[in-house]
This record gives sequence, structure tokens and C-alpha cells, in this order.
Amino acid sequence: MTFHIWSLQWLVGLALLGTTVIYVAFTRVRGRSILSRARKTSTSKTPPRSLSPEKKPSASSGAPDTCYSDALPPPRREAMLNMKSKIPKTASKHISEEHILKNILPMTQNYETASDGLYTSMGFSVKEIKEMGDFLDYSALSGVPLPNAHQEFKIEKALPRPYRPFRWNYHQTMSLKKLETDWWVELENTYKERIAQRKALYEKHGKDVLDWMPGSELACKELMEMVLQFICARYPQYFSIRDDRILVNKILETEQDIRSKQPLEILMDNVPEDFAITLRDDKTGYYVFRAGVICSSLGWNVGTKIGLQLHEIHAPVPDYKEKMRFSMDRFFTKMPADKPIQRGSWGLEIDKPLYMPAGHPHEQHRLSQKPDLALKDCFLRVDWQTLRRLPISGGIVFNFKAIFTPVQEFRDEPKIPALVAKILRNGKENLMKYKSTWHVEHVVLPALDKWNKEQEDSGAIERNWEVTTLDEDPWYKGWEDKWHRQQGF
Repeated sequence: MTFHIWSLQWLVGLALLGTTVIYVAFTRVRGRSILSRARKTSTSKTPPRSLSPEKKPSASSGAPDTCYSDALPPPRREAMLNMKSKIPKTASKHISEEHILKNILPMTQNYETASDGLYTSMGFSVKEIKEMGDFLDYSALSGVPLPNAHQEFKIEKALPRPYRPFRWNYHQTMSLKKLETDWWVELENTYKERIAQRKALYEKHGKDVLDWMPGSELACKELMEMVLQFICARYPQYFSIRDDRILVNKILETEQDIRSKQPLEILMDNVPEDFAITLRDDKTGYYVFRAGVICSSLGWNVGTKIGLQLHEIHAPVPDYKEKMRFSMDRFFTKMPADKPIQRGSWGLEIDKPLYMPAGHPHEQHRLSQKPDLALKDCFLRVDWQTLRRLPISGGIVFNFKAIFTPVQEFRDEPKIPALVAKILRNGKENLMKYKSTWHVEHVVLPALDKWNKEQEDSGAIERNWEVTTLDEDPWYKGWEDKWHRQQGF
């Protein structure tokens, strides 16, 4: 979760769920969104995509309206028996929910030192987890297949897919789509630059960009193994794992012992994506941000959000309390491991601000419309977000990456100029103030109008079409041809 998205930025907060979250939404061609990332007028906050060690929920803000202390997510014990290897010898198929709740592993306890007879919310005992060891068959455990190998992929030429998550009518709601499992983690030609940038941010800011709380050890390990397993399957020409221990990274020309560092630090060294882990509070059933590596936050950081419940993370988000809190809490309680989702949030920026905590000098850009602002300096920032449950620990992971695209790219993208202009001019006032696009609108809007007229005059689109969410959402017509042409593969 931005999540913005939860945004989440997606996160950025974690997903902003609408008031009618139902699983059938996952299979709709045009889903609605879960995480939302908006930004405040003068503070450029990427809406709750974040989650801070010393922070504890206050009695007033944290008092639950609904109790989920007896609610567990759909179990995955049966899936454990379908793994290709490493099945615990003592594993039995069924453990009652009553027994699990009575012997639940506390959110704050490290599984490595916990009693063997305690269970995660997914129904796995500490003893079984230890017996299974490292790098399990997560495709079987989660019900989410490993990706197909992207053999033609060339890291030096790769561009992110041109996400255009624009919707009209524009309102704060879910925009959920079923996760495209081949694209859970997407690499691009900025890989080396972004890894170096993120490591520099961690060296400078420490726990403000990467931190974990007691009890998150299992989820961090599980996430790391799932991500590394994914990139090795998706990009076998660049990544491999030797002896369940040594990660070989041919892009960076490194070999790294994955046990040499905390799991989130291994991800920091090799994967240019942000991850936020929320865990179920065994006392309340509510989900709490307990660990994360987040270098792409605007207006917040890990240090200000870790330790908070979802509704506390999303407090600045317009309409969240009134329209989304109940649905979000319920969704997290029930989300199954085999139904991961994705969504996108967006904003317009001057240049390419990646990490911009509150008080950062770049925030000043949002306070005025610079008369000398050039169109070439205006960028679309998309935080493409995914949300999935970890099958063993039961933690819910929100991950996202910031993708920057020159606004000038809209010129030849059918209907995109008119759609963006409609949102900027007519979007709900409190949402647009939160998104904070005003500082570039004096330059961007005239260009959008010009490009829309060009598209109409050339016959690329019909005149005076009724502006609405595109059928290709989150893409545009003909995007694949342009994308392949720009990459050369």
C-alpha cells in the first residue's frame, strides 16, 4: 500500500478502497481502484502510501468501529501440501480456526524465538515454518503463478509500460484490477541509476526510508524470497540464485549472500521498487504498517507512518474516513493470497522528484505558477501499485514504483490530452487540491488543448467525443506499437 495507493501515492498510502469492495470487481474489464495517492496543495503529500516505529495508535483515533479480532484470512495450509518440495513431514491438512486463534503468533513476536506451537494467521505453525526452510514453492503456496521468462528483454533499452490511469468521472474510489502476474516487478533502463539513488537515500536518511519493527521478521524474509524468486523467473538472463543463498546479479555484476543483511536491505540493493508490509494485529484484527523500504514518497516517509493503522495512515486523504475506511479495513481482513490486485495513481510534477519528505525544497514549486516554466520540464508521475497477501505470514504487501514520463508524450496518444484536460478543469475540488497539479496547469492545459485539436483535425479521434475513461484503461489505443518502437524490441 502508496501507498498513493493506497497512494497509496498507492500507496501512497495503501489502497484507497471504495465503498463497494467486492471480489467480482477483480474480474471486471474496467476495475475500480484500491489505493490512492493524492497530494496536498502546498505540501505535496502523496497520499497515504506510507505507514513510524515509535508511533502508537491513540485511543481516540484508533478505536475500532468494527471488531475483526476473530476474523482470519483464507488459509493456505492445503496449498502447502501441493508444493513441489520442502513439505513439513509432520504437516496435517486441517487445523481449526479456533485452534489458530487460541494459539496465534503475536504481531510483535519474532517467529525465530517463538514457541513451535504458535500459528500465523494463515494457519502455519512456527515449527512447520522452520522445517520448510528457505525459498519455498511460493507459486503453490500463494496460488499466483511465477511469471513467464521475458527472454527478449534488454535492460539498457527497456521502458516501463506507458501507464495512463486517468478516469472520468474522477472521484475517490476503487480502481482495482486483477494483477498481471508477469508484471509484478517491472525493470527498466533506469535500473542502475535508481538502485544507486535509493542506496544513497538510505545512507543519508536511514530509518526514514527503510525500517522494520519486531515481529515483521518472517514477513520480510518471505517477501524477499518471493521477489527474488520472481525476478529470477522473469529475467533469467540477469538474475539467478545459487544454493538458496547467493544472489547473482549480472546487471550490477555482483554476487550477494542474502543472509548477510536484513531482507529489506537485500531488496534495496537489487530491486528498484518500494515495499510496505502491513501485519494483522492479533488483538484487534486491524492491519498495521510494520516494515517497509520506501524511497519514492512525497510529503511523508517511513519514519512518519510506521506503526500506524490504515485509517491513521490515510487520515489526510479526502473522503477516506467517510467513504473508504470501513471498506478498506474489511478488504484487508478478507483478502485472499491468490487474488493480488493492481492500480495506479498519478500527478503532474516539475522535473522528477523521487523522494520528497515534508519540508523538502522541491515543495516550493507547488506554491506558485512560474511564468517561465517550460513544458519540457513538466512530467507525469505514475505510481503503479500492486497489493498482495503473503501466503505464510499473512502480511499484506503494498509495492509500487514511480514512473516519470514527459507530458509531451501525450501529444500522439489518442484521447489522452482531452481526458487529462477534463480532469484538471472539472475534477472534484478537494481531490484536485490534494493531487496538487495547479502549479503546472498554466503550461500544461494550453498544450493539452492544442494537442486535442491536432488529433481531431487529423482524424485520429472523433470531434467533440464524450470524454470518459478509455476502454483501454490504464492504457490508450495503439500504446503497444509505440512502446515497442521506442524500445527497439
